[in-house]
Amino acid sequence: MAIGIDPTVDFAFKKLLGSPDHPAITLHFLNAVLGGDPEITEVEILNPILDRDFDEDRLSILDINARDADGKLFNIEMQTTLPSELPERLTYYVCSLFVSQLGRGGSYHELRPAIGICVLDGILLPDSAAIHSDFRLRSFESVLTDHLQLHLLELPKYDPPSDNVKIADPIEAWVYFLRQAEYLTADQIADRLGSPTFVEAVGVLEMIARTPKERELYEARLKLQRDEAARLRHAREQGLEQGLEQGLEQGLQQGHLAGRLQTLQEIVGDPVTPIDDLRSLTAEDFSSRIADVQSRLRDRDA
Repeated sequence: MAIGIDPTVDFAFKKLLGSPDHPAITLHFLNAVLGGDPEITEVEILNPILDRDFDEDRLSILDINARDADGKLFNIEMQTTLPSELPERLTYYVCSLFVSQLGRGGSYHELRPAIGICVLDGILLPDSAAIHSDFRLRSFESVLTDHLQLHLLELPKYDPPSDNVKIADPIEAWVYFLRQAEYLTADQIADRLGSPTFVEAVGVLEMIARTPKERELYEARLKLQRDEAARLRHAREQGLEQGLEQGLEQGLQQGHLAGRLQTLQEIVGDPVTPIDDLRSLTAEDFSSRIADVQSRLRDRDA
């Protein structure tokens, strides 16, 4: 039987990566994203998940704060929607994490790297085919410092393989797990990914599925995320319609929608519609085409 728990729902995501009871999962994820050079061997979860958090505030943000043995600080979060100004918000969070280290009388040499990792169930960078993006302070020739890092994993850019070959690349394994675990059995995941870490991760998801309280919290967060996605979609559609009716920023909006449609066409394997053929489309046309490609993409991945 399929696991039936979506690891991208923030409650499940934090149970996986933000639990002091499962440090091996967090370590594997961090080493996958950061390349394991040097390898992180210890991690402390600074804000472990507490069920009472949900009882008191079901809108709480479930990011994960952690620190390794060298003092590096991490903020890990799951985003199932693309709110406006997301790049600026992510930059603010990692900068806040960095400057929070230095108290009165502190010295700059005490500062340790601050690293933000955002997993996106959406496409923020349509002009790049890369699933994993690594941002740092650098010029074209060299890195100024590694003390500020922001990593993005854009899940929809990944096309799961159709064969049954084991996935050896750590980042690909994590992207596969986050996208597919809900629809697979524990044995299928073990066969495909191999690592004991993912066997442990499956156990976390299965515990959520069979524990009434945790299942209730998971379902509440899933509903909340769906409602938020619907609200944002409605707001964008209204804004597009008003902009087209009033002639405000029409070119900008058309360019955004055209890029989104072409990116989705590339992911699903459709011929990419030339930009000149997209110029005459209305917002309704774009919405219809994007919805069609997204529907086929969901059906393919199910």
